[in-house]
Amino acid sequence: MHTRTLGSTGPRVSALGLGCMGMSALYGDADRAESIATIHAALEAGVTLLDTGDFYAMGHNEMLIGEALRSAPADRREQALLSVKFGALRDPDGGWSGYDGRPAAVKNFAAYSLQRLGVDHIDVYRIARADPDVPIEETVGAIAELVEKGYVRHIGLSEVGAETIRRAAATAPIADLQIEYSLISRAIEDEILPTTRELGIGITAYGVLSRGLISGHFTGDRQLAPNDFRAHSPRFQGDNLRHNLTLVEALRKVAEAKGVSVAQIAIAWVLARGEDIVPLVGARTRERLAESLGALDVTLEQDDLAAIEQAVPAGAAAGDRYPAPQMAHLGTKE
Repeated sequence: MHTRTLGSTGPRVSALGLGCMGMSALYGDADRAESIATIHAALEAGVTLLDTGDFYAMGHNEMLIGEALRSAPADRREQALLSVKFGALRDPDGGWSGYDGRPAAVKNFAAYSLQRLGVDHIDVYRIARADPDVPIEETVGAIAELVEKGYVRHIGLSEVGAETIRRAAATAPIADLQIEYSLISRAIEDEILPTTRELGIGITAYGVLSRGLISGHFTGDRQLAPNDFRAHSPRFQGDNLRHNLTLVEALRKVAEAKGVSVAQIAIAWVLARGEDIVPLVGARTRERLAESLGALDVTLEQDDLAAIEQAVPAGAAAGDRYPAPQMAHLGTKE
């Protein structure tokens, strides 16, 4: 397994991380046994970075990961590095009620996550979205106190802009920023990526396949379940979806000429953007995991990169990546 370091202060991790959200929530029903088998397969392949959030199905995802770790061989269990997001508030109906970044809340969230995961520390801890009512310095300062006490190893950020990154980094060492980055979500290249590189902060890139949209497996006639949030995502609607799938077909031609799958070339493109970037793949099955891991063996030459850029130019996607109310909480506005 290739490895990369999360920034100048973070841990060394596998070059691909496994995003576990879809094993519990937001992409329709998932197979619990297959999810656990996929986590085991990832650890067996050398994947060390497992990403979750305490609000994914209201703690279900953390308990799932805890179960998978307990049932994994000891050496595999010990290699796992856990990246956890907190702060999103939920209600019993599954609704969203904002974010809580108060220091007392930070410590409360951490206490519950440690219990659900069955571990004595969290490797990277981050608020999922900055709380607009709490200065980022206070939230990061509370995580820094957890670092001092040994409950957290490294501090991360998620979906914040350049100014917030600078303020957070002035408060405590920041290992990485988790943010969406893919062929069709490139807004971080304008201000955010230059800022993280200046400050020595790594990037864990989620959505590298844009929630399956550019995986090569999504079709225009696919019926999404009511509990699949893509059914409400602008990029998966009507003319937007039809346009975006034409981009995928253009990318497919490049991938086929290279002898790889669409998903593999899309992931390889993110890997090629810099050693400071670690893509998170949201594989929910061993089959999809194996395909994603194949991207590590794809070498993109300058001609390949040019062909990819021609197939999917920057800014070519139609539709925002979230509905309008959620876009307001993001560090980038596209």
